[in-house]
Amino acid sequence: MKRLGLIVNPCAGVGGRVGLKGSDGAEVLRAALERGAVRDAPRRARLALERLARSRAHVEVVTWPGEMGEDEARAAGFSPRVLGSLQGRTSYVAWELERSGKRPAVTGGDFVLTTADDTEQAARDLAAAGVDLILFAGGDGTARNICDAVGDRVPVIGVPAGVKIHSAVYATTPAAAGDIAALFLQERPVGVQLREGEVMDIDEQAFREDRVSAQLYGFLTVPYARGLTQSAKAGGVAGEERALNDIATEVIAGMEPGALYLLGPGTTTRTVMQRLGLPKTLLGVDAVRDGKLVGADLAEGDLLQLAAASPKTYIVVTVIGGQGHIFGRGNQQFSPAVLRRVGRDHVIVIATQTKLLSLEGRPLLVDTGDPGLDAELSGYAKVVTALGERTMYKVGG
Repeated sequence: MKRLGLIVNPCAGVGGRVGLKGSDGAEVLRAALERGAVRDAPRRARLALERLARSRAHVEVVTWPGEMGEDEARAAGFSPRVLGSLQGRTSYVAWELERSGKRPAVTGGDFVLTTADDTEQAARDLAAAGVDLILFAGGDGTARNICDAVGDRVPVIGVPAGVKIHSAVYATTPAAAGDIAALFLQERPVGVQLREGEVMDIDEQAFREDRVSAQLYGFLTVPYARGLTQSAKAGGVAGEERALNDIATEVIAGMEPGALYLLGPGTTTRTVMQRLGLPKTLLGVDAVRDGKLVGADLAEGDLLQLAAASPKTYIVVTVIGGQGHIFGRGNQQFSPAVLRRVGRDHVIVIATQTKLLSLEGRPLLVDTGDPGLDAELSGYAKVVTALGERTMYKVGG
């Protein structure tokens, strides 16, 4: 019987929907929870495990206690072997009580504050236990911890659950992670091969200041399955200013009086704002109505309030080069609640032809965390690619 190692970073991605652009550190976690953030990584890990369970693969799950894997494995129907210990770790409520003397209200109840050291020790324990594959739920910081701990000694696949997901070590969605694990853990794997995946990481503080400082940190061995494994994020191409300006002109020409436009992160959407003469939060969501800025660097709650007060709302998003995601990567503020409020028909996708060509025929991707909504958003989208030009492009969940 094959062995699956499981690691969950329970607080990965907690800062995404509330606009904090990351989750590293107790103070950032505190700020996110004060803004009403909900920890979603455990649920996303469970989605992957439920998909694996449905495949009827004969695997033994080896993991760490509590929300670092044991809880999610049991919820998905597995009886895991549990290693390690979280005894003596501080809970969030205890940490906040000691810090401020006040007991915080925490959506979903109290939880243990796990650390990078816990992730690294869990990875070492799983490698020592002889697992055939490590499935982890987290972001680029978690991938970096695992890279430090085991290097390329054990194959690894990530369940995308962080804010920063630039590395080429993740599945495209939680369900895809379960599918990859099922394929790889067969006695005779078919449709999957091992490759080196780049581990990228970004300076979160620079990220919050609209400066992207990404660097190659190392490599993990990753099971690759076409259409299921994510590529590394590709940067922009020099000399595309004219194409970007044409796209911006086209978007602005189509803006309706009185309608609210929510512009997602990226240099392509920034060009639209520049043509309007407005500042753009490069890595955040801004709101525009009638050519005026009505909100900057907005969180999920802000977007819901603005959309509720607007007779008509549109979302403007671009494509992540090399990966193809339009939702679920760096723009978690566009939550399922926001997307359902706005509606599929009011999503405007913009991208240069060069960016679409970089996908090499792969579809655009959505990973909202809600499989039903992902299915609703799938199909075909009209992508604004030039002045007066739309390209019909396939969207997959």
